[in-house]
Amino acid sequence: MSDQEADTYNFNGNAEIEVEKFVGIKAYATSQIEGIGGDYKQNFKDFIVKEIESNGKILDIREDYKSHSFSEELKDKYTRFNLIKVNKDTFEALRQISNALKIPYKMINYSGLKDKHSISVQKISVKGDYIDILKKLNLKDIFIRNISPAKKPVKLGSHWGNNFTVLIRNVEKSENLKIRLEKHFSLLSRFGFPNYFGLQRFGSYRPNSHIVGRYILEGNFKKAFEEFVSTTYTTESNESKIARREFRNTRDFEKAYENFPKNLTYEKNMLYYLIENPKDYRGSINTLHSDLKKLLISSFQSYLFNKMLSLRVEKGLPLFKPIKGDVICLLDDYNGNLTYVKYKYGGLYDKFLRKALNLNRAVIIMPIIGTTTDLESFPLLKTLFEEIIRKEKIDRNILYNTLNTELEMKGSIRALTAKPTALKLLEITDDDLNPRKTKIKFEFSLQKGNYATMLIRELIKPV
Repeated sequence: MSDQEADTYNFNGNAEIEVEKFVGIKAYATSQIEGIGGDYKQNFKDFIVKEIESNGKILDIREDYKSHSFSEELKDKYTRFNLIKVNKDTFEALRQISNALKIPYKMINYSGLKDKHSISVQKISVKGDYIDILKKLNLKDIFIRNISPAKKPVKLGSHWGNNFTVLIRNVEKSENLKIRLEKHFSLLSRFGFPNYFGLQRFGSYRPNSHIVGRYILEGNFKKAFEEFVSTTYTTESNESKIARREFRNTRDFEKAYENFPKNLTYEKNMLYYLIENPKDYRGSINTLHSDLKKLLISSFQSYLFNKMLSLRVEKGLPLFKPIKGDVICLLDDYNGNLTYVKYKYGGLYDKFLRKALNLNRAVIIMPIIGTTTDLESFPLLKTLFEEIIRKEKIDRNILYNTLNTELEMKGSIRALTAKPTALKLLEITDDDLNPRKTKIKFEFSLQKGNYATMLIRELIKPV
């Protein structure tokens, strides 16, 4: 693997394993069970994501009820609807809707991002009365359902989580396949899996959002631009690689703007800005939407989290049992979210904390390091963090700089492990896309912020 200032990243062997390592993902919860192999997301129809509202209701892709009209007397101020998107990025879908409605992007609210390569349904709100316009909206691979007036907008993070229906294809036929799956499902339901930030956080084909985020925090906007626009990855499309490579060799901004594929919207906007404003690399980065810039910086924070989690396991420290110096967080009674009540393990409350962990009323947590993080409160993780930033030559102060503060990238906490609910096998059948192979269909639910792909990798374990 090349270093982080290389022009090209070559992922050898199994690309997905190499990409996972690239963003800090290494450990398995079920390492004692052989993986079933196979592939997921061969088709976007193989990955269905349904948002789960705070009251536990799973949104239905086909549901489309009629509602009353917008009423100022009832203090309606927003239009809510279910957004069904097919094989499309959430940001791109919302941008298309804002353009169609001729409104600023900031007037649209959502609770969470959904996988691009999927069929997904999620709750969206728009400020104002757009019921009639939304009913007539016709956009490719975007469907609007359950349109209704509302007094309040959808708020970021207001949903409970997501329900997933997944197909794993191209699995070798095996007499004991069902038994192996049942062992996996039993362990995952009981203990959970490492709560990594998945590849979607970093970019499945160009897993570099954390690198761009680091450069932005360091104030090196030229390097951020080069990484975003011209660095190539063996996992991206040939069309994209050719365009980036040619620009890197010629430095012809106008030709690159014309030649870059239409789907590389962000890159084309950045190139166009530099044609009009030569050498203003900070300005080119600022053509990115603020939500995307926040995502880039949070990706760097996520990378540090992944690295700390993997280093914990590499040092032989347990995933599912607390040790001295761990921090335990109690969960709320209503929906199992993290609370502000935290205890250090290794003291008077250990017996109480072990019981709470066994009853799923508490979890071991790790910090997502940001402007408000007090590492002294995480004595065990502090040593891991110090080792990582020393090895990667990261200036710890960049996480506390003014730009980070402006983008509201505060520190937070995250559970060390994630546990699925309602994990069940639906069917094992012949694979219609891969002759003489098997496909497996199953479903499960996860709380918001947890990645389905991290559960799937436990089953597949590609080698």
